[in-house]
Amino acid sequence: MKNIIYVMLAMLVLASCQKPNKIGYVDNSIVINDYQAKKDLEERYKGREQAFNKRRDSMVNAYQLDLKEAQIKAKRMSQANLQKLSQEIQQKEQLLSQRIQQEQQSIQIAFQADIDTLIVEVKDFVKDYGKKNGYTYILGTSDAAASVLYGTEENDLTQTILDALNAEYKKE
Repeated sequence: MKNIIYVMLAMLVLASCQKPNKIGYVDNSIVINDYQAKKDLEERYKGREQAFNKRRDSMVNAYQLDLKEAQIKAKRMSQANLQKLSQEIQQKEQLLSQRIQQEQQSIQIAFQADIDTLIVEVKDFVKDYGKKNGYTYILGTSDAAASVLYGTEENDLTQTILDALNAEYKKE
């Protein structure tokens, strides 16, 4: 009987010594959108987009000039030459359209790749932060995917993580 009491007492002591899980959560959309590296990345791509728009506008203007010249020439051409000119103009329009589309896609693909890299960096940072600060879990949430429906403010690590991320980014 005494052995049972000792075993129960030992189990009670061991159970009370068990460390509780340390859990926090982060609003992913706030961390990503307010991260200075993302803001700088968007600014860089805004510059690339503006440069592309200028090139696109000049290419479209050049095409429109060619089209006007072709319309003037067309008034004095035979039917056969008119058809040939029409095909040339259509080819130029297709090439212009393809070139613009390819350049737009190239910018979008590069931007998405950079954003994906940034997201991986943030995830790695949060993982390291959790390890260094003794967290068992750090959950992620956002308006789009609300995996944390309720959490106390002391468990909200959003601003803490964001501040640490931005501080580390400034060091680089």
